[in-house]
Amino acid sequence: MRVHKLTFAALVVAAGLSLTACQNDDDGSGQSDPSSASSASSSGGGSGSGGSDQGGGKDSGGQGTAAGTGSGENGKVGKCRTDELEITAVDRTIDGDGEGTVAVTLKNGGGRDCTISGFAGVDLKTSEGALSAKRGGQPADSHILKDGESTYFGVNYPINESGGSGVRVTGLVVTPPNETKSVTLDWPGGGTLPVTDGAGSPVKVGPIGGIGQGG
Repeated sequence: MRVHKLTFAALVVAAGLSLTACQNDDDGSGQSDPSSASSASSSGGGSGSGGSDQGGGKDSGGQGTAAGTGSGENGKVGKCRTDELEITAVDRTIDGDGEGTVAVTLKNGGGRDCTISGFAGVDLKTSEGALSAKRGGQPADSHILKDGESTYFGVNYPINESGGSGVRVTGLVVTPPNETKSVTLDWPGGGTLPVTDGAGSPVKVGPIGGIGQGG
């Protein structure tokens, strides 16, 4: 009986050691998964932040596209700059109107969205010197001008029906809202303005987006 008891005890001890070894193996394999997941997560985050911060690599293309919208860190879209705008002007006078109309087009060609609102600065070059246009109407709300899109404003001027030579117009100078850099264009309207008594400019400029014609 003593021999059988010792043999049974030895078997119990051996089984216990075997079970302990299995548990240690399970713990070791279980720890490897979190480690791998942590490494993958860290690697993925590093790639994303590196592409964004450095502006390089394939992933930076998406970041560059986002930056092209003109959004800064605060999420706001930057204002339209003179160098980003393609500015043109055409005559839009309608027969029978008491005054002439020139439509000025501002097309966003800057490769990003930008904001624009208010009034552009408008000066006419004339044989009598520069003539600044007065603002007419209420300014429109600020809006986002997407890349490739256009907006317009109108310039109204008196038609010379005096029969005299009047004041000859030689050019149109446009300064976009909130900008200091100007663009000089050919004047597409009537060749002359009537002579005034100097009681104020007879030329008026409307707000950005305040005219439907153009293009």
